[in-house]
Amino acid sequence: MATATGHTQAIQASRVIGTDVYNTEGEHIGTIEDVMLDKSSNNIMYAVVGFGGFLGIGEKYHTVPWSSLDYEPHRGGYVVPFTRSQLEAAPVYDINDLTKDDGTQARDASYDYYKVPRYWL
Repeated sequence: MATATGHTQAIQASRVIGTDVYNTEGEHIGTIEDVMLDKSSNNIMYAVVGFGGFLGIGEKYHTVPWSSLDYEPHRGGYVVPFTRSQLEAAPVYDINDLTKDDGTQARDASYDYYKVPRYWL
């Protein structure tokens, strides 16, 4: 079934990983490095967006609630409704921290920070 913008509701995770992420001003923010799944509720917890670094060294990982990402075909990437300063001030994680406490710590911090409605309530 297609969404309101004509996209299908299903997409392979392998097609999402590596996709560019932009803010509403059109600035390139980073790239989707991974997608964290909530095995208990069958939902997507968040997208893992990589910011900065070179060849994986010094890269910061931000968790962005999946519902905040909107794919825009003309950009060939996802757009988030956050400013660069909001994104830069967001909680940042080491790749190993993303699964600590079953990922709930990073998930909760992300949803709280961006003030996005929680899918699990």
